[in-house]
Amino acid sequence: MRKFISLPFFLFFLFLSTINAQNKAIAAKVIAYSPVFNKLISQDATLEILGDQFVWAEGPLWIKNGHYLLFSDPRQNIIFSWDAKNGIQEFLKPSGYTGHGFYSPEPGSNGLMLNKDGDLVLTEQGDRRISKMPLNGGGKLTIADHWQGKRFNSPNDICQHSSGAYYFTDPPYGLNKQENDSLRETKEFGVYRVGTDGKVTQIISSLTHPNGICFSPDEKTLYVSQTDADAYIMRYPVKADGSIGKGKIFFDMRKYHTAADGMKVDANGNIYTGAGNGIMVIAPDGNLLGKIETGVPTSNCAFGEGYLYITAGSYVCRIKLL
Repeated sequence: MRKFISLPFFLFFLFLSTINAQNKAIAAKVIAYSPVFNKLISQDATLEILGDQFVWAEGPLWIKNGHYLLFSDPRQNIIFSWDAKNGIQEFLKPSGYTGHGFYSPEPGSNGLMLNKDGDLVLTEQGDRRISKMPLNGGGKLTIADHWQGKRFNSPNDICQHSSGAYYFTDPPYGLNKQENDSLRETKEFGVYRVGTDGKVTQIISSLTHPNGICFSPDEKTLYVSQTDADAYIMRYPVKADGSIGKGKIFFDMRKYHTAADGMKVDANGNIYTGAGNGIMVIAPDGNLLGKIETGVPTSNCAFGEGYLYITAGSYVCRIKLL
């Protein structure tokens, strides 16, 4: 999604980054609303900057077998990698739009994940599809690019059920004129399921701007964030056949004057979501546990070897977890 920050706050954040350039770390503001949060992240934890030259960082994904991070910059149409030895490198370009000329401000890939087979799965905003590709070489294969003969708008975020089925959101953020773009073919900004047989089903049609998506650890609940004036995280019961039941508001972001973006869930069911100028951590009972303030608009996060990796504006950071 597109977000903006005040110039004074950004300059202050940039100043902090500059004076700590030698160790590439700044003091994160860790705010606990529950004692439980103090068991997750230390109050004096620092936010380590891994890279700061991006236009809009998104979709972080830790690759355990290779000990490296992948993340999208949808505005540059590039996927970057980071590892402790080589730092930032270009991993894939183009990442989400293979056409000629200008398409939109955000044509590249957004959400990334590894599927059960170890393939990289991409939500391609410009090419308007879900695709997969081997990490060790080889081109992309389309998983899904239409529903009922109509092209998707701009697939944004994705997760996979243990059955192998994919669940993904399809808001308008990758279209040039978003809601008013002439290229729109589907009426709804829906949430979809792609079965192992390749069948695409629209499972949610009532959300105006679905964004982040993830399962609870037991896969009995599907969480979907809506990012607009009516900003909240929804929860839906997952049925045995992969369909979902009636949804309820799980967490109302409007109370905090912000909106949820990408989400991840830890082993205890706590949700970590990009929200405003940081990461909000929410317990499975819907209580806010705490927040990690980055000082800039924050899109998403990922777990990896004891760290929480965070994409925040032009920055990619990490913070140590307890």
